[in-house]
Amino acid sequence: MTTALIYLVVMVLVAAVVFLLASVVFGRGEELPPLPPGASPTRLPAEAITGDDLRGVRFQLALRGYKMSEVDWVLRRLGTELDDLRARVAELESERAGEVAQ
Repeated sequence: MTTALIYLVVMVLVAAVVFLLASVVFGRGEELPPLPPGASPTRLPAEAITGDDLRGVRFQLALRGYKMSEVDWVLRRLGTELDDLRARVAELESERAGEVAQ
């Protein structure tokens, strides 16, 4: 019985050392530093959102978080699409203003 208890204690200690070593070597795998508790990086203006606003959005990580590269890719794509749409709207408005002036 004592031998089994010793083996169990040794296994737990070895597992703890391996876990700590892996944590130090590999880290948490985040590209961004962790936020202070209760803080949220998700900020958007109330109106007139631009592509840069979307590209700058960051979400707080949770225990069951998300794949950052996928969310960042979507935000970049949406930002580009938003900039293209706003440029097209501005182009059409200037064309319309030119027609009205004639």
